Amino acid sequence: MKKLVQILLIALITFSAQAQDKKAKALLDEVTSKIKSYDNIAIDFKYQLNNAKENINQDSKGNVTMQGNKYLLNFMGVTKIFDGQKTYTIVPEDEEVSISKVDDNDDNAITPSKMLTFFNKGYKYDWDILQNVKGRKIQYVKLTPISSKDQRKDILLGIDIQTKHIYNLIESGKNGTKTTLTVNSFKTNQPLSKNQFIFAQNKYPNYYINKLD
Repeated sequence: MKKLVQILLIALITFSAQAQDKKAKALLDEVTSKIKSYDNIAIDFKYQLNNAKENINQDSKGNVTMQGNKYLLNFMGVTKIFDGQKTYTIVPEDEEVSISKVDDNDDNAITPSKMLTFFNKGYKYDWDILQNVKGRKIQYVKLTPISSKDQRKDILLGIDIQTKHIYNLIESGKNGTKTTLTVNSFKTNQPLSKNQFIFAQNKYPNYYINKLD
């Protein structure tokens, strides 16, 4: 009888865990569907990096505008433009522009647009805590990389239950580093210039142009 009870408990726990996993996956699918429904997205964000062991604390702000696979990113004093074929990295401090080709179909290529849907494969999903942040209900989903070679321990993805937009992302590395990206402003379907994602070389007359390909 005791053994039967143990078997039933194990079965119940397993069933509950599987139900929670499906619940987490369903929420992530809603987020992906919502992201793909927009013509363009403009985000202002805050980025924090902390490692207590190494006494590292960094805070930065940035913004990115995305349309399909194209994007314009401003972060840590550097501007990146991807026009669908090439990436232009503009570094005012060095007066240099680096131009490189990017295969956007490469799964290993990390781009801002993929940062909003990166969780669709390569992770195990767990339903985590629900927090109230300034009146907004933020549901967290814990992502654990499937690959043992991944240097990330886990990722907590905070999702606004009402809008299905990503609120923040908390990544914990195996080396003790924690990075947090918090979305301060999330705007969609904004009026964009036809030259929004075009690099204008005449704006940088004295810059060194470094063609990497």
